[in-house]
Amino acid sequence: MKQFSLPVILSVSLVISLPLSGQSSETTSPLPLVKIVATGGTIANTPDGRISAEAVIRDVPEIADYARVEILDHVRIGSSSMSPTVWIGLANTINEIFRTEPEVAGIVVTHGTQTTEETSFFLNLTVKSDKPVALAASQRRHGTLGNDGDRNLLDAIRVVSDPQSKGKGVFVILDEEIKSSRDVLKTGRRPGAFNTRGVGVLGYIDPDQVTFYHSPVRRHTYQSEFDVSQIESLPRVEIMSTAAGASGVILDALKDVDLGGLIFQGFPVQQRIAPEQRDPLKALAEAGLPIVITNRGGEGRAQVISGDGFVEGDNLPPQKARILLMLALTRTRDLKEIQRIFNEY
Repeated sequence: MKQFSLPVILSVSLVISLPLSGQSSETTSPLPLVKIVATGGTIANTPDGRISAEAVIRDVPEIADYARVEILDHVRIGSSSMSPTVWIGLANTINEIFRTEPEVAGIVVTHGTQTTEETSFFLNLTVKSDKPVALAASQRRHGTLGNDGDRNLLDAIRVVSDPQSKGKGVFVILDEEIKSSRDVLKTGRRPGAFNTRGVGVLGYIDPDQVTFYHSPVRRHTYQSEFDVSQIESLPRVEIMSTAAGASGVILDALKDVDLGGLIFQGFPVQQRIAPEQRDPLKALAEAGLPIVITNRGGEGRAQVISGDGFVEGDNLPPQKARILLMLALTRTRDLKEIQRIFNEY
């Protein structure tokens, strides 16, 4: 297929190089170069509408103490408008930057919070570099009381500028915490609403230093087998859930829908399924539809009763299991291979 190119790129790079506070350019050592790839979201949203990443950065002069910054206004949309098509374009843009601009130490993606966890996980699986990528987001609009985006942006720049970050995949930076893109989950609208589902954070951003305490152990970025450089779209995967008394009506209807795969949320204990849903779900699996079972409780590894023909979704929430299944389906429809992928990522 032809090389994908996103039609909604807004601008080329803008370089911002501000002197260190209290130091002359003659005595200043070269600072790391950080590329900011802006996609919009609350971090660039004001009561008067969305603004450019350049305008946001002007309000955070402390950035100049840590890095030289180049800005690429990639798209300017709300994160609920993110889609697999935009993800593919974003991943290809980041890979092109790392391939053609070796001086770039790391990349910060500014993003809305609604789908930060999804975009970051997609990039964690498709960026082909060991250089760090961090998503910075904000729960409150720029220029409003209690805005958290400015600090998150500064912290993200500090993290990707730090040599410790190399080889640790894609991060989400909020609330002075370094969160793994695989594990982070948005749970509400207030600052502090991003958690890691009991897994824990990778580290912290303190006033004096960036500190890591953990590293991801699952495959990511430069270790990943997934390549989106030659594709324009991903297989269609939908999400469904069980519930007390749930019927199989919708599952029955899916046999006439053109699907690549299905994510199904089972009950927390052994991911069991409401009785009326079991036969229709098994019929879809027997017809060849790859079905990944996840835990609707949100924490803990999915465990599927053997012989049902389902893939265990490990401890991924459904929205992230969906991304991994979409990418897995670009390589295989063999259930054993798909299970191997879920075991490794």
